[in-house]
Amino acid sequence: MNFASDPGIDAALERARALAAQAQDEAAKAAYLEILRNDPTHFFALNELAGLALAGGFRSAARTAYLQAVRHHPDNPVARVNLANLLRQDNDVEGARLHYEHALGIDPQLHEAHQGMAWVLNELGLEGAERHWHKGYSGHAVVTVPYRGTGRGVPLLLLVSARGGNIPTRPWISDRQFAVSAIHAEFWDSGMPLPPHALIVNAIGDADLCAAALAGAEEIAARSGAPVINPPARVRLTGRLENARRLAAIEGLIAPRIERLPAAQILEARAPRFPLLLRRPGFHTGQHFVQVGSREALGAAIAALGGGELFVIEYLNARGADGMARKYRVMFVDGVLHPLHLAVSADWKVHYFSAAMAEVAAHRAEERRFLEDMSGVLGARAMAALQQVGGALGLDYGGVDFALAPDGSLLLFEANATMVVFEPGADPMWDYRRRAVREVLAAATRMLLHRVSI
Repeated sequence: MNFASDPGIDAALERARALAAQAQDEAAKAAYLEILRNDPTHFFALNELAGLALAGGFRSAARTAYLQAVRHHPDNPVARVNLANLLRQDNDVEGARLHYEHALGIDPQLHEAHQGMAWVLNELGLEGAERHWHKGYSGHAVVTVPYRGTGRGVPLLLLVSARGGNIPTRPWISDRQFAVSAIHAEFWDSGMPLPPHALIVNAIGDADLCAAALAGAEEIAARSGAPVINPPARVRLTGRLENARRLAAIEGLIAPRIERLPAAQILEARAPRFPLLLRRPGFHTGQHFVQVGSREALGAAIAALGGGELFVIEYLNARGADGMARKYRVMFVDGVLHPLHLAVSADWKVHYFSAAMAEVAAHRAEERRFLEDMSGVLGARAMAALQQVGGALGLDYGGVDFALAPDGSLLLFEANATMVVFEPGADPMWDYRRRAVREVLAAATRMLLHRVSI
């Protein structure tokens, strides 16, 4: 694809790129903006400024720059894919699909567009995803992440699944400390040499979704011999069914009964106990997850989830005396328990992003007490159960979501490696949360550096 060349702008672009590579983000941003003041349509300046903004967590600014790149260069497939990838991260499935389709219309062989289309079709439950997975990742399983530190970065091999179910690692694997090569493990060609590395981080976290990726990750780990964070064989044992079975034996823990059944078998069950929960395997953050209150509502709920095999989960009542439902999250990092957050919600399906924490000061005060005195709030019975959960999982990095029963036992919702750790918003009302989040992320980074030095 040809772009007009201007020696002055070319030199400015090289300077901006050098600053970005040295992690001088503000100076790089200023250099890109200076180019755009001279040429507001400059593709590389728009595209790279958007990438810089996205890396820094400025999603709105990144979207604006990507939109401008598409507006001024509508037939550039790279612009389309980059915008689509951002829309995908923001769960705008239809918006992402539009741009992936346009990119493939321009360049039918563009593997990044096939990767995105595979995700879109899988998310929408449409046919054709498997063809796009293979076109997108076969021969393109390894991605080198740009290193932006000074000196030599620690060479790290990151194992991920192309189909999702991965641990969000960007907050604790810094591109200024680690030189990362990512392998989409289910598409790795075992005949190819592994990239240089001193440490492996297995970021594949969803045992119910990622069986093929975990099998590939086990093969890679065995071939490497380097230290492994979250060995794939341990992650494989953290599916919902397996967890419900083995963690139910822990004193002070109440695990729900769970079955994975075809839709027809669920409908034919003679005496299910209502309310019950139905969930499509492989999804998180409340997606494809419903409560069913009666047999009469069962058929419609199954149809809305697309049929197929579903988890049938016993409903554990997490409501307190005030009628509000609660969900605590505690992280395990290198054998240490870290409180992360407490969400209080009027809805049975409790997630921090949808809970009314911003609106109710009393809920924030309750969360603050938990973050500052976890053992005092949870009590000895729950703390002992948490320690046993961490030991049973055997993960270097993971977490557990739970509520408290009236007798102080844990009501288990989920325990695995895929727990999201997100930074609080900028509003000062969230200042009480920042220390807990930063302690988890710092502990994870220290763990990596410690494993390398052993």
